[in-house]
Amino acid sequence: MPLAPTGDIINGAAHGVGAFNVVLLEQLEAVLAGAQQADLPVIVQISENAVAYRGALAPLAAAARAAVEEAAVPAALHLDHATRPDLVEEAVRLGFTSVMYDGAHLPWEENVARTREISRRCRDKGVWVEAELGEIGGKDGAHKPGVRTDPEEAARFVADSGVDALAVAVGTSHQMTERTARLDLDLIRDLRAAVPVPLVLHGSSGVDDNTLAAAVHAGMRKVNIATHLNTVFTAAARARLSAQPATVDPRRYLSPAREAMGHEVARLLRLLAGS
Repeated sequence: MPLAPTGDIINGAAHGVGAFNVVLLEQLEAVLAGAQQADLPVIVQISENAVAYRGALAPLAAAARAAVEEAAVPAALHLDHATRPDLVEEAVRLGFTSVMYDGAHLPWEENVARTREISRRCRDKGVWVEAELGEIGGKDGAHKPGVRTDPEEAARFVADSGVDALAVAVGTSHQMTERTARLDLDLIRDLRAAVPVPLVLHGSSGVDDNTLAAAVHAGMRKVNIATHLNTVFTAAARARLSAQPATVDPRRYLSPAREAMGHEVARLLRLLAGS
């Protein structure tokens, strides 16, 4: 089916929605297969780092759009953690249904001004905009894990920037390979009460199942997961190569990796949806 508007998926969900990052075609296929297993909508994410790895946005975006058109469940296409306005503009031209402009490293006024302009341009194209306030720990060593988003500042940022969703810092950290993050659930509830747009949880790979469910119950709506799925994918590939060390055909180890990631996507979607 055609790409689904991200806002429709988020606003139409009674609980949380999973947003999963992809770098490889097999990961893209895994995300959509998992969504079909769960019979739930999904958000496919391509990050600025993934674009840097592949050297261009357009090829992976084209593959994502083609795969989504074959999917039997609603799926949106989201540009994740874009610090470059030109990359945001390219994503809009390529048909992405939402973008995340990450200006959290900028001074307040500059972050607001740039985000407001991007929100204006994207709104004219019907593209949903996510931004970040209060740096999420761990990304590229540039963020402090102890940072927390202030609810009053968050409300003011949303009003001044015009964004459709806000990623907030509540205790997660990017690129965690162990699920040991401790979330401030009271802060999530306070942010939910103060902020009039959906809240987004980044760095969710470090959060265990019970806490993910509690975070959604407290007010999180979009939940980004990347590293945890990379771990599942790589573990399955490694297990096949360890069991069959003479393997040289990449299909022999990427196939079980894709299957394992798809099953985990389905499980996580059901968890976030409360089903």
